[in-house]
Amino acid sequence: MPRTAKWFSFQFVSPETIPDTAVVAIASGDSFSLGVLSSRVHLLWATAAGGRLGVGNDPRYQHKQTFNPYPFPDPNDALRERIRAVAEELDAHRKQRQALHPDLTITGLYNVLERLRRGDPLSAKDRQIHEQGLVSVLGQLHDELDADVLAAYGWEDLAPRLVGRPGGTTPRPDKPAEQAEAEEELLTRLVALNRERAAEEARGRVRWLRPDFQRPAGADVEQAETEVSPASAETPGRKADWPKPLPEQVQALRSALAAQPGPASAEDLARTFQRAPRAKLAELLDTLAALGQIRRLPDGRYTPG
Repeated sequence: MPRTAKWFSFQFVSPETIPDTAVVAIASGDSFSLGVLSSRVHLLWATAAGGRLGVGNDPRYQHKQTFNPYPFPDPNDALRERIRAVAEELDAHRKQRQALHPDLTITGLYNVLERLRRGDPLSAKDRQIHEQGLVSVLGQLHDELDADVLAAYGWEDLAPRLVGRPGGTTPRPDKPAEQAEAEEELLTRLVALNRERAAEEARGRVRWLRPDFQRPAGADVEQAETEVSPASAETPGRKADWPKPLPEQVQALRSALAAQPGPASAEDLARTFQRAPRAKLAELLDTLAALGQIRRLPDGRYTPG
């Protein structure tokens, strides 16, 4: 049954945060994306990569630093479906509580959840939010989601030191040493995985873990691991054939760019293929640059992202 597209909103929330905390909306028809992006794993990455802004030194979400390079997990079907299910339950829980109590805010819910996890006393207002928002249920759903996403990466060993702990979305100076070490280890593993994926794609292997955002507009690709066909790969002394399917064109172009000794222009890349339509090739390069998969330099040349 096809899934309908929906808007997922993500909000960085920390205790005493200002009411106008920035919101980022990401459109996807797959609740797996919602689950991964709502997890402590992604939020830790985003907080570290996105930087801080404003008088309150608030975290900021920047798609070029936080979303585009983030390495999604590649779990088995059963675990992928579990993450989808918990994400849908989390989304439904928040919407239901806010529909019943219109004054409830996402910021208020997560501020109370953070205080619960730190063991801080709740004010009268906090207790009201806790009751109306069923914040303990919200926490249980996040704990389940965090454990599942860590398992999706194969990093279950970090779960005891991270799941259910405070400070999931913002650095805290008073974290226990074991939690701080686990977070540092998690970030180290994510950076290493990002490098592995970049090296894979430079060789022509693409996992298509988030095709809604990886593919250019109009491309029809399945969420599956693919390889660039030998016919589309450049070989010494011979120009590569320009593939007919759009997904293969994209991957052949990225592979050709990765094989260049330095930045390359659209003309440079067109010369590596036989019968490549230069206008189409230039359009694909601009699309890939807009998606953050490659970089367009001020002089008009391109480099791998």
